[in-house]
Amino acid sequence: MTHGFDKEYWEEHWQRDGAGSPPNPHLVREVGELAPGTALDAGCGEGAEAIWLASRGWEVTAADISSAVLARAAERGTPERLRWVEADLSTWDPGMRFDLVTTHYAHPAMPQLEFYDRVAEWVAPGGTLLIVGHLHTHGGHGHHPPAEASATAAAITARLDEAAWEVVTAEEGQRILPGRDAPLHDVVVRATRHP
Repeated sequence: MTHGFDKEYWEEHWQRDGAGSPPNPHLVREVGELAPGTALDAGCGEGAEAIWLASRGWEVTAADISSAVLARAAERGTPERLRWVEADLSTWDPGMRFDLVTTHYAHPAMPQLEFYDRVAEWVAPGGTLLIVGHLHTHGGHGHHPPAEASATAAAITARLDEAAWEVVTAEEGQRILPGRDAPLHDVVVRATRHP
């Protein structure tokens, strides 16, 4: 099954899904010790990661294509240092670079690895890129992401030019979410852009 991942798809998705989950544990682990600066949460969904970052001093831009999910995210709270932006990440230009660009399971209407290339361009010199995505496996979990929405650590890191990036974390694994009986298969890549 092929998904369009356009605005219509995501508006429908967020009308039926949404659990108000805590921030992704990979974000907490990978970013928790970084000094706060400017951050972009690309494909912020319900905003747990953006709210967590803002509560720790980051100036956060949280962007998502779905107006429904942004309205829900804003209901969870809008800390002082957080700005919600409705944007199609396949065409949007943030107009600046950030000290941290992070994305968690975001799937815009473009090839997944090209999306990661795109968000990587928004990382400032000396800044951090954190990608948490669906690992391409033959197994599945809750919503069975299609192959075009998945990637491997090797596929992602192969696109990061060694002259421009230092890969800090490149791992694949699985974890169990509360209320789910099947594991979630994750790929996590963290890289620092050379100053």
